[in-house]
Amino acid sequence: MDDEQRFLRIVLADPTVAAVLERAPALGVEDWWLTAGVLFQTVWNELTGRPAGSGIRDADLFYFDEDTSWAAEDAVIRAGAGLFADLAVPVEIRNEARVHLWYAEHFGVPAPPFRDCADAIDHFAAVCCCLGVTVDADGSPRVYAPHGFDDLFGLVVRPNRRLAPREVYETKAARWLGEWPELTVLPWGVEPRA
Repeated sequence: MDDEQRFLRIVLADPTVAAVLERAPALGVEDWWLTAGVLFQTVWNELTGRPAGSGIRDADLFYFDEDTSWAAEDAVIRAGAGLFADLAVPVEIRNEARVHLWYAEHFGVPAPPFRDCADAIDHFAAVCCCLGVTVDADGSPRVYAPHGFDDLFGLVVRPNRRLAPREVYETKAARWLGEWPELTVLPWGVEPRA
């Protein structure tokens, strides 16, 4: 079994992940991806023998729509609230075409406009976070993992300095280390992998 198959086997067994992937097409948005913590933390739980859902605060669902109005995004968020209401964690839906409009106010540094959801995933604070899963028209899962799976399966948290400031990385890494002490957290100054 290759790393992508291993990853899919683990995350698809999680009830929240499976439910989001099954229901998300009903939102009717293009270029959508389930991303971040609900994926990498599900793998960490499996690797460290923790129960499903341990330490997972939410499920991030990205989509990309050139209509960058708040009203358009809010309509998708409200539709998702009903669609995912019964899940164990909230599903946070965000139009990645809008991120540059609010990122600087929230994180203190400006963000360039993203080209699509893959571009947004590429900018996560840590390499192990840069993962996404969507489904094709026939329901088959498709994975986006620009850095592969070495850090994920190695329980390594490595900074991805493309966008998030040092404080964001260090705050996230400290929280994760508190939940999963088996992690190896690399310092901000470490050189990124080639």
